[in-house]
Amino acid sequence: MTTDTLDRRQIPANTRVAARSLEGKVDAPAFVDGDLRIVARPVVDLLHEPLGRRERQLVLGEPVLSFETRGGWCFVQAKRDGYVGYIRAEDLEDRREPSHRVIARSTHIYYEPNFKAPERLALSLGAGLCSRGEEDGFLVVADGYVPMIHLRDATVRDEDILAAAERYLGVPYLWGGNSIWGIDCSGLVQAACLSCGIPCPGDSDQQQALLGRLLPTGTKPRKGDVLFWKGHVALVAGKNRILHANAHSMTTCYEDMDAAIARIAAAGDGPVTAHKRLPRPGKTA
Repeated sequence: MTTDTLDRRQIPANTRVAARSLEGKVDAPAFVDGDLRIVARPVVDLLHEPLGRRERQLVLGEPVLSFETRGGWCFVQAKRDGYVGYIRAEDLEDRREPSHRVIARSTHIYYEPNFKAPERLALSLGAGLCSRGEEDGFLVVADGYVPMIHLRDATVRDEDILAAAERYLGVPYLWGGNSIWGIDCSGLVQAACLSCGIPCPGDSDQQQALLGRLLPTGTKPRKGDVLFWKGHVALVAGKNRILHANAHSMTTCYEDMDAAIARIAAAGDGPVTAHKRLPRPGKTA
């Protein structure tokens, strides 16, 4: 078997090395197990190649498997969805997986456990942190102190897909974005799904293929359903309303469903290609 029969976005192999799990499936000079690393910056780009185009983004604390370090770049696979790409070696570290996750829209790491102290870093919704204890209402982490009120245990899941997505309302549209500073349509759906414990790939075509249950044409949309177009995805937010990150408004916003369907068709992107119903958190669809 060659990589031509697989989704290249999720194949942990380049011209020099491949994941040991691919042994016998792809041709590679060497097969390795990979080392668990953690994103060490507030947000980093996952690139197609060193200095290449952005494929997706990862936020602080997200785990990856690193298969190779070469010329200051690591070839990695994101554990959240299997997406592969390149991240600067200096943007990864060996910390353990996070104990807490940012649940506020954004927060800061402070130099001291005091809200009047200078801030050190800004963190995105979804960022993960490794606890070193608590002090005066702050979580103690390697880089400083984070308000506990902005955090929750990393194992806790949301129970409402739409409510999870609504935290990103007003966030600017960014192709390949996965943070509060910029997100795209599939990034929004993935963030909402993962916050509810629903496995979700990174791109809209993968989501259309793998997420939820396909509904017959003409099925009445209900809150929390997902609509797909060629190259786009949106969440149903209620009666004749959707929530999506979109390049038309360059933001994450609500839009009239009928108007959006007509607008997207008029722009040449065609009709809705699939209507799917997601599983409820902890249940099947």
